[in-house]
Amino acid sequence: MSNNPYISIVIPVHNEQEVLEELYQRLTASLDKLGKSYEIILTNDGSTDKSAEMLQELHLRRPHQIRVVEFNGNFGQHMAIMAGFERVRGEIVITMDADLQNPPEEIGKLVAAMEAGHDVVNTHRLNRQDSWWRLAVSRWHNKIRAWMMPRLKMEDEGCMLRAYSRRVVDLMASTGEATTFIPALALNYASNPTEVGVAHEERAAGETSYNFYKLIRYNFDLITGFSLVPLQVFTMLGIAVSGFSFLFVMFLFLRRIIVGPEVEGVFTLFAIVFFLIGIVLLGLGVVGEYIGRIYQEVRQRPRFVVKHVLEQGSEAASSVARAAQQSVSAE
Repeated sequence: MSNNPYISIVIPVHNEQEVLEELYQRLTASLDKLGKSYEIILTNDGSTDKSAEMLQELHLRRPHQIRVVEFNGNFGQHMAIMAGFERVRGEIVITMDADLQNPPEEIGKLVAAMEAGHDVVNTHRLNRQDSWWRLAVSRWHNKIRAWMMPRLKMEDEGCMLRAYSRRVVDLMASTGEATTFIPALALNYASNPTEVGVAHEERAAGETSYNFYKLIRYNFDLITGFSLVPLQVFTMLGIAVSGFSFLFVMFLFLRRIIVGPEVEGVFTLFAIVFFLIGIVLLGLGVVGEYIGRIYQEVRQRPRFVVKHVLEQGSEAASSVARAAQQSVSAE
């Protein structure tokens, strides 16, 4: 009989010292109520506060259920989740953020949907508690994403409280992509996905590490990782501009023959030239985004570097336990 847990919870952690204790209390209480075996994998994504020490202490409380993956630096939220995916043992794998904006009490909804036969359970946030500008950016991006990637049926790609079957998780972990977007990647492998609404709360404590610039970069990763529409748009735009430019040159040639030399329209020509240069530079920027991702892949550098893993029986866990015992004895 297998001793593997039924549910695996994967949580990326980056400077979350203010919420980790509450996360532990609410998450373990919610999972205990389900009456199913589980494990919690917490990935410390290069935190600079006391998160690492707190994660060690949480592991010592429940060494059979809580495992800690310690990164050597900051590699990003999705790589932190991927590190957890490489180590999960459960049949149902659930991801969530550490900030408690998605309540752990909602996990039961996802488990029920998975047990109903779905292999991916996406979620959308009900009554969102974010700032007005984040709501505006989210609405704008959801519309653009739906237009560029109609195959990805997601109402809200920003919610990380999601559930995946072990088969889908193993496929995602095997890709080895240096940059990816996990909810979209999962839909490429899903055969029977669904979506449920989950509650949304204000951040329990601390500040989000996602500023406006990081949100823009996150959107670039999603679009360039799963769609060729930006490149196709500039291809069609180039064809259209070339056609109009040819017609305009013919017009100017005929006007020169009929009217003769004239100096009027110089500023109009400058405006047209500047407009076309702007389109060219924007197109180069889009192409550069794709080339940059190709460059990252062909280098084949490790996606992330794991310093150590705290789990039952590991050397790192034994060292932490000995250090804790020595500290208690010294007191």
